[in-house]
Amino acid sequence: MTETLQTPVLISGAGPVGMTLALELARYGVRSILVERNPTTTRHPKMDLTNGRSMELFHRLGLESKLRDVGVPRENCFDISWITSFAGHELHRFNYPSANDARTRIALRNDGSQASEPGLRVSQIVIEPVLKTAVDANTLIDVRFGTAFERIVEQDESGVTSEIRARDGAPILVRSQFLAGCDGGGSTVRRELGIEMDGQFEVAGAYMVHFRSTALDVLNRWGIAWHYQSATGTLIAQNDKDTWTLQRWLFPGMDPAQLRPEDLLEDWAGTKFEYEILQANPWAAHFVVAQSYGRDRVILAGDAAHQFVPTGGYGMNSGIADAIGLAWMLTARIEGWGGKNLLIAHDLERRPTAWWHLQASQRHMGVRMEIGGVFAQAGDLDGLGPEAEARRAEAGRKIAALGNIENESWGVELGYRYDGSPIIVAEDSPPPVDPITYRPSTWPGARLPHVFLADGIRIHDRLGLYFTLVVLGDSDTAAIEATATKRGVPLSVLRLDRPDLRPIYERNLLLVRPDQHVAWRGDDLPGDLDALLARVTGAAL
Repeated sequence: MTETLQTPVLISGAGPVGMTLALELARYGVRSILVERNPTTTRHPKMDLTNGRSMELFHRLGLESKLRDVGVPRENCFDISWITSFAGHELHRFNYPSANDARTRIALRNDGSQASEPGLRVSQIVIEPVLKTAVDANTLIDVRFGTAFERIVEQDESGVTSEIRARDGAPILVRSQFLAGCDGGGSTVRRELGIEMDGQFEVAGAYMVHFRSTALDVLNRWGIAWHYQSATGTLIAQNDKDTWTLQRWLFPGMDPAQLRPEDLLEDWAGTKFEYEILQANPWAAHFVVAQSYGRDRVILAGDAAHQFVPTGGYGMNSGIADAIGLAWMLTARIEGWGGKNLLIAHDLERRPTAWWHLQASQRHMGVRMEIGGVFAQAGDLDGLGPEAEARRAEAGRKIAALGNIENESWGVELGYRYDGSPIIVAEDSPPPVDPITYRPSTWPGARLPHVFLADGIRIHDRLGLYFTLVVLGDSDTAAIEATATKRGVPLSVLRLDRPDLRPIYERNLLLVRPDQHVAWRGDDLPGDLDALLARVTGAAL
């Protein structure tokens, strides 16, 4: 007889997105079963930046310090350097502060224009064990590595029946209220739903060589840098000590089956040095977004829903935001105070955001291609004499002029907004969002800008677990609190006697969702408070 398990949420895929979703659900007291086909966390580096917005979200999960402890040292810079090779010359360096220096700047510039956390240089190889330790310790999460999601057996009005299978084990049925597909680019959940991807597949190819080496005289020839880049690839310093990843572009005519990773590494470096290859494989990059983020009680997040070329680092970071938003929506449905519009909103909020991130990644890729053109047109950049020196200086000037917006697009990272969402109370004529410069805003759908309050506590830490009404001034909130109680909507009130915050927060009253995005704002409460709460909780018709 087939075993049947019961759970509110079944999560397929225990990468960073799936584990974050499970942990965030547990914050709300919601149980889940988390299944992962692989027996262990990943051995492939995949990504190397957890951006400031994701670190804000990991902070509220209590994981920020743990992640920084396994990442690149807090005192190390985020510099990006363009070189000819490690046997050649450095052409230009874009300087960026360490996490420590960025934290000091955040504290001094308390104007809402920054994330509350600096970004983190860290490999997915070391992120995942930190997350797995957390999910293993959480009694609300049933973690099953080495267990594959096989298929959707049926979906009906009250839930989803799925089949999972442990290695060499019998099939197990799982009955859940909701199923979340966080199972990567080849998502079985997405395939079961028959959802296609829009965009461009295989827009670029690369060969990844992940290796260990202590040859710092070669690999840090011009000092610590996050990325050393040339026309043919990028070397990523995974820990600034002994672990590195080369992403070598595959150009037309290059047959990956005929390539030796040792040759690719030594040719890119321009010299021989001591190293140990840990992983090596070709891969293809895509610019694609799912045509839908789910159907009824089955929802997609992370790479199952979107895949980008990693210029800008938007893949996993966009997936973390998917998980955080999805968690409160699922919780609201399970607890009964959220309506069916919530999961419609997940699609209408996160899918346009994915396209925005995709377009930003395309822009960044375009800049890299222009810099490739600088190399192609420069002539011999490794020659001797004044003419070669002049060529290098000119190439460096051109690279500097083209810039490095992929690591400076704060608007993309912090400024995305959920225009068109059915659970946001929109205002007329939304202003454009600058993808480069982040301008703090409480326009409905935007993330609540971060500030430190007078006691040194970040405002995000003062928000309640669910909805929070932030009040600047002495507005009477008794009516909305009573309406929330009547509807069963969990609502906290945060009163701030801070008139100096009005230029940043723009209104006296801000209704902030559990994911820290503004659902409604105004100087006075609206007359129909029942309609307001029905709208923002997805219950409005």
